[in-house]
Amino acid sequence: MERVPHDPDDDVEAISGVHLANLAAGDEMSVQHFTIEVDAEVPAHSHPHEQSGYITAGELTFLLDGGEEVTCEAGDSYVLAGGETHGAVNRGDVPVQGVDVFSPPRTDPDWAEE
Repeated sequence: MERVPHDPDDDVEAISGVHLANLAAGDEMSVQHFTIEVDAEVPAHSHPHEQSGYITAGELTFLLDGGEEVTCEAGDSYVLAGGETHGAVNRGDVPVQGVDVFSPPRTDPDWAEE
């Protein structure tokens, strides 16, 4: 077993107001913590990894192809298919926090520090 503690001081501000941290990673999946500040937006993007997540605080609106919007709040989980284009925005009054799981593992995202 490998224990990977999360130190928020090590989070990377990947986009203005979007703070990410790679956590544990195995052969089949990886875990990422995120904090998205009020009014911060993750631009539309896609990746080959299936992505499931859980919102622990706040409310996050996902922006999907075709103009569809899906809002998830604390206690909600979600799943995005690999290759599905998506973005997100925090339109709430508090920072959004949560955890994403990627399969296959996403251990070297473009936002990670070298």
